[in-house]
Amino acid sequence: MPSCSSNWPVEPRLAGCTTPPWKLRQAARCIHQGGLIAYPTEAVYGLGCDPLDGEAVWQLLKIKGRPLDKGLILIAADFDQLRPFVLPLPAEALQPLFASWPGPHTWLLPAAENLPYWLSGGRTTVAVRVTAHPLAAALCRACNSPLVSTSANRAGQPPQRTALGVQRTFGGEVDCILHGNTGGLKRPTAIRHAVTGERIRE
Repeated sequence: MPSCSSNWPVEPRLAGCTTPPWKLRQAARCIHQGGLIAYPTEAVYGLGCDPLDGEAVWQLLKIKGRPLDKGLILIAADFDQLRPFVLPLPAEALQPLFASWPGPHTWLLPAAENLPYWLSGGRTTVAVRVTAHPLAAALCRACNSPLVSTSANRAGQPPQRTALGVQRTFGGEVDCILHGNTGGLKRPTAIRHAVTGERIRE
């Protein structure tokens, strides 16, 4: 797997992605080749990979110690990237989602019929978010696809909020670490059910 960990300086602001384009292209290559990547999100560092690469997802779950039946969150740069992963919904059902995106709001949507088990955890829904984090969104654009997004931590341990924390926790188990600032949220993003409106996680 190609490694793209570096100490490239990132400005302490989130107005736009300060990661150079060549670094994003390198990270996208890593993902397309089945690698695992760590990157900043709205609250913590996330671990990600190609959501359709079963071997990569399995390796990600293994290093985290995360059960397969928990399912995973997908993040994207825009809703079009998520459409192949979900069933169509009426426009009125999508209005609350579009009003909250891009932003730190994760929604459960009806999963596409052919969605891999590892993304839904065997449920009829899949958790998705159009991220407002500039680096995470830029990475999704560079990959031209959504990414798996799960907190960078071992099961039962607190999530990491810095690239150094990720390196200390996972070392060579992660193929690529993108350096940047998290969005400053104190807690992971809220999760709501798009059809019922139920709040799954505050």
